[in-house]
Amino acid sequence: MRVTLGERARLSLLVGRRALRSLAGTVGTHPLTRWRYGSTKTDRLVIAPQDLRTADATRAAEIYAGRFAFAGKVVICDRRSPFEMVPPSEEWATVLLNFSWLRHLRAADSAITRANARSLIDEWITHQGSWHPIGWQPEILSRRIVSWLCHSPFILQDADARFYRRFIRSLQRQVRYLRGTTNNARAGLPRLQALIALTYATLCLNGLSGQLRPTARRLIDELRAQILPDGGHVSRNPGTLIEIVIDLLPLRQLFTARNLQPPQAINNAIDRMMPMLRFFRHPDGNFAQFNGMGPTAVDLLATALAYDDARGAPLSNAPHSGYQRIDADATVILMDTGRPPPVALSTEAHAGCLSFEMSFRQHRVIVNCGLPSMNRENWRQVARATAAHSTVTFNDTSSCRFLESKSLRRLLGGTPIVSGPRKVTAERTDAEEGVTIVASQDGYAGEFGVVQTRTIKVSADGRTIDGEDEFTPAYKAFDIRKGDEYAVRFHLHPSIKASRLSEGRGVILLLPDKEVWTFATMGETVEVEESVYLAGSDGPRRAVQIVVYGHARQDAKVRWTFRHTPPVSPGTRLDRAEEPELPL
Repeated sequence: MRVTLGERARLSLLVGRRALRSLAGTVGTHPLTRWRYGSTKTDRLVIAPQDLRTADATRAAEIYAGRFAFAGKVVICDRRSPFEMVPPSEEWATVLLNFSWLRHLRAADSAITRANARSLIDEWITHQGSWHPIGWQPEILSRRIVSWLCHSPFILQDADARFYRRFIRSLQRQVRYLRGTTNNARAGLPRLQALIALTYATLCLNGLSGQLRPTARRLIDELRAQILPDGGHVSRNPGTLIEIVIDLLPLRQLFTARNLQPPQAINNAIDRMMPMLRFFRHPDGNFAQFNGMGPTAVDLLATALAYDDARGAPLSNAPHSGYQRIDADATVILMDTGRPPPVALSTEAHAGCLSFEMSFRQHRVIVNCGLPSMNRENWRQVARATAAHSTVTFNDTSSCRFLESKSLRRLLGGTPIVSGPRKVTAERTDAEEGVTIVASQDGYAGEFGVVQTRTIKVSADGRTIDGEDEFTPAYKAFDIRKGDEYAVRFHLHPSIKASRLSEGRGVILLLPDKEVWTFATMGETVEVEESVYLAGSDGPRRAVQIVVYGHARQDAKVRWTFRHTPPVSPGTRLDRAEEPELPL
């Protein structure tokens, strides 16, 4: 896949900036220069923010017993400090060091759990309070500051004066260090969360009021850069919206509690994001699997939506975010009609242009594979490929090209997209008989000279979905030397049972509630192959996918349809002529 000069220039600029920030961070964290982050100007907390994340009091007993189960890994400390243990994975270390588990101890709320929390914090200050290569990364540091602030009333209740001073000094040191290293955080959500943490601290700690205006200004600028006009996030990851809203809601309350007017930019960002939370949600409460989305934190989503005063119907068109939504009675379709995000924000983006998901009532039928909640790095590149999405792959290649250099990946903190669809169009027509979306993308134009156009038409009652995938030469004609084989994929949710029809041109889909849908083509052979659904709440699950193969030079169009078969009332006798016909 070709990379334009402009894309090369943007990548070079990104690498250069990241290298300079990494160098500055290395200098700033050297033992000879760390002292400048150590002075304190505060002696007490004046207020604590609310933590909206759900807690599980039963986990407090495990932590008290020295059993730390995070990110699918379990470490038994056996009377040793968890901060002395060798982390079994980077994900486990991240959860341990960001102290998000404090909420479970607070949920138990006993003298024992309070003492346990203080003991663990004291151990962290002793072992890592001066420096740690993982624990002092901006992304982890910002979450730890928020956790300490949110749970400070629980932590400091019954605490002696020595621990109180030690806690405040460490917290202030972390805040000052984060203030000087925020720019080292990865672009996107990590940098925004770092600025939110600084704003929390400025409002909660005594003596930092002079920092409020510049900190709030930086936060406002970042919100304006990251939250799009339609309420989506610039990374195009739906799950990012939940994390941001859950952090911004308590922040807005903090301003009010301090008798300060919350910045209008914060209110505007929340007001724009709330409808998008409904936009990405299927009827069963889960988000669509686009661009790095994993299992939906249904509890967090419900909490966030409880603060939505409007509670209106979701949007149907999100042009700035690059998504379309169709609500047709009991059928919901969500479609990706956008370009990849900017290079700096594309380390989690997927090559799923023109993919779609479909649900019927409370059941998801067509899905993308998504990402698991644990061991994400082991699955990430598989999940990001076009083949993991319900769209078209051409010559078994993804529509986006990912950075291949290992050294640059380490420097950038991930694997960005360096080339992909440059021109993505979407036209929507809403009529009495239904909704039609015609979208095209040129992700395969540079390498194979092909433009894909996908048309989806949904009837008004939502029980018929007609689709067409068309392949047209990007230039004068198909270059057969580069290959012209395509595969049209429809990944099925694990709860859907699929049975291939004997003539090979259709598939019967049985939903958990015994409702039946039928997939058929106009002549092409249909295959049912193995797949995997990665975004299950209980981890990856086996699934199947419907695949239609062909060659663009021979069959430049693939027409397909999903049709709901109405259930027959019990006891009703059907003659053969009255049996429901399958679409052909």
